[in-house]
Amino acid sequence: MAKELAGKVALVTGASRGIGRAIAERLAGDGASVVVNYAGSVEAAGQTVASIADAGGKAVAVQADISKTAEVRRLFDETVEHFGGIDVLVNNAGALFTKPVVDVEEEEFDRLFGVNVKGTFFCCQEAAKRMNEGGRIINLSSTTTALMLPGYGTYVATKGAVEQLTHVLAKELGSRGITVNAVSPGPTDTVLFNEGKSEEQKRSFAQMTALGRLGQPSDIADAIAMLVSADAGWITGQNIRVNGGLM
Repeated sequence: MAKELAGKVALVTGASRGIGRAIAERLAGDGASVVVNYAGSVEAAGQTVASIADAGGKAVAVQADISKTAEVRRLFDETVEHFGGIDVLVNNAGALFTKPVVDVEEEEFDRLFGVNVKGTFFCCQEAAKRMNEGGRIINLSSTTTALMLPGYGTYVATKGAVEQLTHVLAKELGSRGITVNAVSPGPTDTVLFNEGKSEEQKRSFAQMTALGRLGQPSDIADAIAMLVSADAGWITGQNIRVNGGLM
C-alpha cells in the first residue's frame, strides 16, 4: 500500500527536537522526503535525520535562522535543490519566555517577534511563491492565546499574529488548492514547555486538561499528519486546538 505522503516534500522548521522532531519523523514515516530545519542544534538535527533514515525514510538537515529573510530564502533554495520542490510547510520553529508585560525589554520583544512572527511570515511568503498546487501549510500557534495566563503577554501577541496570518493566507492561496491552517498545542511535555516549571506546576497544567495529562509531541504530530493528508483538502483557514480538552 502506498504511503499517504509518498512523493511529497515537507519542510519542518525547528525540527531538531521536541514537537518539531516528532512532526518530521511522522511525515517521513508517511512517505514524505523531509527537510529538517534547525538554527543551532546541529547534533540534535543530525540525530533527527538519522532516526528518519533508520526507519527507512528520507531526510536532510538544513541550518537557517528563520528570523533572517536571507536565510529563509536559502532554506527554500536548498529544499528545492535537495528534493525538487515543496508540498508541505510546517512552521514549527518558535521562541518563548514568560515575563509580565511591564518588565519586557525591547530586545526581548524583538527576538520573540523575529522568530515567531517574522520567521513564520516570510516562510509562508516563500512557500506561496514556490509550493506545488494542492500543498499544505501548517502554522504552529498555542492554546495560550485563548487563556489569560500572566507572563505570557508577549508570547500570545506573537501567536495571535500567526493565527490572523493563517486566515488571510488561506484565502490568498485557496485558488491553487493550497490549504493553510494553524495548530495550537496545549501543554506538551517538551524541554521548551518544562523550562522554569516545577513538578507541581506541570501537574497543575496536566490537571487542567479533560484527559488529565500533558500532551506528547506525537499527539501534535498526529494532528498535523491528518491536516496535511488528502482527506483534509476541505479544511483551511482553521485553528485546530490540540490540547486534550484544556479549554
